[in-house]
Amino acid sequence: MKYKLIHESDDQRTFVAILETGDEIMASLKSLASEQSLSAAQITAIGALSDAVVSYFDWETKTYLEIPVNEQVEVASLNGDIGLDEAGKPAIHIHLVLGRQDGSAIAGHLARGYVRPTLEVIITEAPTHLQRCKDAETGLNLIRI
Repeated sequence: MKYKLIHESDDQRTFVAILETGDEIMASLKSLASEQSLSAAQITAIGALSDAVVSYFDWETKTYLEIPVNEQVEVASLNGDIGLDEAGKPAIHIHLVLGRQDGSAIAGHLARGYVRPTLEVIITEAPTHLQRCKDAETGLNLIRI
């Protein structure tokens, strides 16, 4: 992964990150967030993946059900955020829609994703931090404002 600061004004920074073949999305973005001390930011991206694991939150069991995607797919939409977990470390939360060769799509929460050939990411920092805390009812780490 390569990244660059492309704009900075009023305590708000914008980065572009280019992930390359073989890069794992979640690990790459956590690394960038740690290096740049990002505590609140929005993420958008487009590109393609060689394989991924998306997940679906099952409300009844309060667990994530994994959905493996073992094929080349287009990242039709990727949106997410960066906050801080209870330990003060970056917490990445991403939802995405993946397009298959036949035009069908699969969507969910990104657990893992391996880039092929590229993923173009825009990260826009907010001027204040976001804190994620474990919600007692759901067991999820949700943003608290």
